[in-house]
Amino acid sequence: MSFLQERFMSFLRRKRIDKFVRLFSRNESGEDFETFSAKASNLPSSTLIFNQSRLGRSIKRTIDVLFSIFLLILGSPLLILIAIIIKLSSKGPILYVQKRIGRDYKPFGCIKFRTMQVDADNILTNVLDCSPSMRAEFEKDFKLRKDPRITLFGKFLRRSSLDELPQFLNVLRGEMSVVGPRPIVKSEVERYGEFMDEVLSVRPGLTGLWQVSGRNNLSYEKRVSMDFYYARNRSFALDLVIIIKTFGVLLLPMDRGAY
Repeated sequence: MSFLQERFMSFLRRKRIDKFVRLFSRNESGEDFETFSAKASNLPSSTLIFNQSRLGRSIKRTIDVLFSIFLLILGSPLLILIAIIIKLSSKGPILYVQKRIGRDYKPFGCIKFRTMQVDADNILTNVLDCSPSMRAEFEKDFKLRKDPRITLFGKFLRRSSLDELPQFLNVLRGEMSVVGPRPIVKSEVERYGEFMDEVLSVRPGLTGLWQVSGRNNLSYEKRVSMDFYYARNRSFALDLVIIIKTFGVLLLPMDRGAY
């Protein structure tokens, strides 16, 4: 653990925010998220949103906008460099937009740097038709560890999570938050079951508990558990912990399950 992380944990202990100390020091296996033992709310997402603190939502939204503008300006040279490399290294557009499900079940276009070949959908269909094992892997997690669609530079972008930087535009548009649950695709809604309404009572996040706790190394059930945990326990202190851990993931990507 870095010096800054230790100092931050010391601050949390002084403030007696014990559960966030546990979150900050949690290992990468995503252990201790026993949120499936908690009963999901029987209220629809629209009612849960109405019952939320309007002041809290306004403050979080203000922080989201200011933080996104600051990082987009600060990171503009890096964004331009990535865009140039994508354009020169493979055919196709620089950005990729995929429909995701946002707060209160509203769909939106999630923006990322393109990391796949332009005919990715056809490649996926052929791969899944020819390989029952890869089809089973994709149907289980909606991911492939050895995905033939991903470009060489795309592998680096995914491993470093730099492909997600354009999502700050989604944050400015009010479709996402800096911190929140994973932005999911429509086919995943059913797998969240009774927890879906509570998870979709908050904006999906550019980063979150899943992103800093092992990502694709975790089971799908644990990912759902983390999203539900965040929706139920969200706070500014928890957001701060996740943001600090996110910088650690970006600076020291190692094997945190991003692929």
